Amino acid sequence: MTLVQLKHLIALAENGSFSRSAETLFLTQPALSRSIRALEDELGQPLFDRIGRHSELTPFGREVLARARQVVLDADDLLDSGRRMAAGEVGVLRIGMGSGPGVMLMTPLLMTVAERHPGLHLEVSRATTALLVQALRERKLDALVVDARSLTPAPDLCIDTLLEMRGAFMCRPGHPLLVQSPPSRQAGGVSFAEVQRYPIASTPLSDEVARVLMERYGPEAHPARCVTLRCEEVPSLVAVATHSDAVLIAIRAAGPGLVELPMQPPLDTRARFGLVTLAGRTPAPSLSVVRDLMRTTLQDTDITQVNTA
Repeated sequence: MTLVQLKHLIALAENGSFSRSAETLFLTQPALSRSIRALEDELGQPLFDRIGRHSELTPFGREVLARARQVVLDADDLLDSGRRMAAGEVGVLRIGMGSGPGVMLMTPLLMTVAERHPGLHLEVSRATTALLVQALRERKLDALVVDARSLTPAPDLCIDTLLEMRGAFMCRPGHPLLVQSPPSRQAGGVSFAEVQRYPIASTPLSDEVARVLMERYGPEAHPARCVTLRCEEVPSLVAVATHSDAVLIAIRAAGPGLVELPMQPPLDTRARFGLVTLAGRTPAPSLSVVRDLMRTTLQDTDITQVNTA
């Protein structure tokens, strides 16, 4: 039995005539007759009594008609749900976010779903990359948005929509590093030795960032040695840097109210944010909402350095 046969049954019951029903269904009358006969053979009982040119439902046919209408209605609802899920209008979407993309993407994503996809159930989790990957593998999350450099390469992880954002040393306006000009200052920027005189704040940094820091500024710049304020929540670190002399290492766009310190030599490092899913698994249809928002949100804004020379 097929949905097509059930639809043929419903049409014939409503029209009472093979010829009118065939015309409505854009079928030939013999084709409709074969479809109804095959359904009757499968069910083992006649569905219609043929009275001249009129067809009337049997008692069994009336029972089948009621259930056929419900089945067709459920199938139409299922097709509509699939379409709406593909458009991000309904369903459940569980996203894990690392500290960097979380500060940039979480609020815009919540606002987008609230305003444009009110039927979509969105759950956002924040944690370390390791814990988020574990939750993804346990199918507790549908996808992650994290710094790809913090991921341990694995064949079961698929990364796409890679977007880069520039990292920087930042401090509050009026910070001593901006208003003082000690003789030790290198031409064109602030030395790492000067920065080390103040608390340094950051999220847990990847091995790649640690390597870049040490290449630029020496062994003392390893995060394990230089970072004195570390947590996963960038907004908290931004608040600390805004109201104290702490210097923040983070993506530049995370602290628009802070001032970027032009370092000598320049930091010249970028976070690479990507959307992570399980390889070989069908992704949640509403992930298109996240991908589109990543492309418009995870990009550097036009924030310039201050000249301290």
